[in-house]
Amino acid sequence: MTQFLGEYEIKMDDKGRILFPAGLRKQLSPESQERFVVNRGFENCLALYPLTEWQRISSQVNTLNPYVQKNREFMRFFYRGATELALDGTGRLLLPKRLLEYAGIEKEIILAAYANKIEIWSEQKFNEMQGTESDDFAALAEEVMGKPGSEERA
Repeated sequence: MTQFLGEYEIKMDDKGRILFPAGLRKQLSPESQERFVVNRGFENCLALYPLTEWQRISSQVNTLNPYVQKNREFMRFFYRGATELALDGTGRLLLPKRLLEYAGIEKEIILAAYANKIEIWSEQKFNEMQGTESDDFAALAEEVMGKPGSEERA
């Protein structure tokens, strides 16, 4: 499983292309073959997955019972806008216009990489989201991760 790490400020060109940072490229597993899937993420960002990670996650989503309404709704939200991408010869990704509009991305972009995906944010929305960061990170960490030494960890 891919484990990304890092935050990158980049610019998008007029055609909707971004140069994939060398620091992230080094973190790609060889089996990803520089192929990705991008879709709508949470909080109006885009989520970029290496193709191998997308296939793993997608197979989990596909186990949901489609006869349950909430499952169907989740599957529709999860897959909407999903688009396969590949790095071009100069290491750029062409982001779909419709997804750029959804995320409010115009020129200045932040790539926030963690776990198995890379979130693509408009710089403005990223800064707004960071500005609403919890005032008490320690309390949030305790609530989400459990108390140190306890068995109640997520």
